[in-house]
Amino acid sequence: MAVRADFYMIAGKAQFVEQPLLLVCQLAAKALAANQPCLIFCDSAEQADFLDDLLWEFDGDAFIPHQVVGADEEDVDEYEEITPVLLVPPGVEIPMRSLVINLRTDLPPPGYERVLEIVPADESAREPARKRWLEYKKLGFELKRNDM
Repeated sequence: MAVRADFYMIAGKAQFVEQPLLLVCQLAAKALAANQPCLIFCDSAEQADFLDDLLWEFDGDAFIPHQVVGADEEDVDEYEEITPVLLVPPGVEIPMRSLVINLRTDLPPPGYERVLEIVPADESAREPARKRWLEYKKLGFELKRNDM
């Protein structure tokens, strides 16, 4: 089975155009509902902190257990066992999971089965996603586009 890369193209939904990380929250909630632990590779520590807050606030009826890896002095193995959604800032190593949400410019480290990519509505900000699409294609990934 080929590794899969899903690209979520933000276009029409105003809430995602205004705040693309809301889509990340919804994807994390969907992964949790499917009992699929995931890693969210954040572009910066600040983005990880912002997403940490957003995961608490985005839906008053939802509870998404999550943790910013490296925010506490706890052992990384403990994160792996008890927290279904892990926010991974740059420079932090953690065991890979089968599902990854990638918010970074570069491809995530290997070891996953499926990666979700968020493509912003702003045309000028889409070029890094186009480059990642071509890199995944070159690596033989199954590619899927989802219009949001």
